Amino acid sequence: MHQPHAPARRHLLAMAASALLAGLAAPVLASADDEPLPLEAARDALGSRTIVYDIREPEEHAGGVAAGMRLLPMSRIGQRLAEIPKDRPVLLVCNTQNRSRATARALRERGWTNVRYVAGGMSEWARRGWPMVAPR
Repeated sequence: MHQPHAPARRHLLAMAASALLAGLAAPVLASADDEPLPLEAARDALGSRTIVYDIREPEEHAGGVAAGMRLLPMSRIGQRLAEIPKDRPVLLVCNTQNRSRATARALRERGWTNVRYVAGGMSEWARRGWPMVAPR
């Protein structure tokens, strides 16, 4: 379905994400950790020791989420940092990969050493026709 205000909404979300991240981290140089994890690897990690967070906002979750991903909207990460374990692998997924990449960088700056972002995001997941469920 075409959403005429989707680009404007994405721009506002990106601005909100930037404001959130400004409070979380200073600029971080690109590193090997800054390489995205393939979407297939994230799908395979569901149900394992790795925790996969869908950091899209609630209105984005309404279109469906991948079963097994934990929902943690980016706008709330600052208040919920304690929920993100430092002793387990963590993957971050957003709609495309831009917000998850920035959030992974910010978390690494704050001491998370085993956090990666996922290439393509949920838009690519949906494009491939992979299963999605209603959010809970």
